[in-house]
Amino acid sequence: MNDKTLRDLYGLKRNPFEPNVPTEALWEPPQAVPFFDRMERAARIGGFGLISGEPGTGKSKVLQLLAARLEQQDNVEIGVMERPQSGIMDFYRELGVLFGVKLSPANRYGGFRALRSRWGEHIKATLVRPVLLIDEAQETPSDCLNELRLLGSIRFDSICLLTTVLCGDNRLEERLKGVDLMPLHSRIHARLGLDNLGRDDLRSYVIHALEEAGAPHLMTEDLITALADHANGNLRQLCHVAAQLVWMAAERELATIDENLFLDLCTPGNARPRKRARRMT
Repeated sequence: MNDKTLRDLYGLKRNPFEPNVPTEALWEPPQAVPFFDRMERAARIGGFGLISGEPGTGKSKVLQLLAARLEQQDNVEIGVMERPQSGIMDFYRELGVLFGVKLSPANRYGGFRALRSRWGEHIKATLVRPVLLIDEAQETPSDCLNELRLLGSIRFDSICLLTTVLCGDNRLEERLKGVDLMPLHSRIHARLGLDNLGRDDLRSYVIHALEEAGAPHLMTEDLITALADHANGNLRQLCHVAAQLVWMAAERELATIDENLFLDLCTPGNARPRKRARRMT
């Protein structure tokens, strides 16, 4: 069973509930729009932004959407940190790679000055700040976070050289309130706290995902409501169940996915006879 099966059977471009959905097809949570606007402005003045929330509430997808929005602005240079858990030496190495600066980790002062110089030159040429995005930032050591705070400002903290967006679960928010990171916490200009979603938002997500994948009528209204109610407000949980339903329907060659298949999934052993599907048009 593969994506070709879904294309042949339902006309789907892909399983719309799996993680590899392209950025242009992602659902945009309504509460994220003001945050995006603030971070677009922050690209011109620098500073810190924060995305936080419980696991499964869509933080990483929101960061992905933000990156796409920022990339549409002229001259914005974006670095995405791939190893947030690095110690200070590797942290500097990755910053050097991301922003095209040759650093010697053994000479942290030299690296400090080289990065500042690189960012300052970019600002003079473009009037916008480089942007650093850190997903899973709750794993980032405190000394690295504080190093970013010191790296990213000059002239007695009156000029910011970098725009940084931290994205992590609620442990990050708690850490930032601690004594060691309080100076960083006080510099966060834009915050987005993601919580469990309501039924209407989850329904909107499913409808959007199906439309973007090319099969808006694949699931019945009753099933969409049942998925929203079953997810307990957690977007990741909803996607896990919905993705399984799509593959189960394809295996059984069902023309439409309804609440009966959902009941089968929730009660293993209740297998129903396979039905031959008609090709969706």
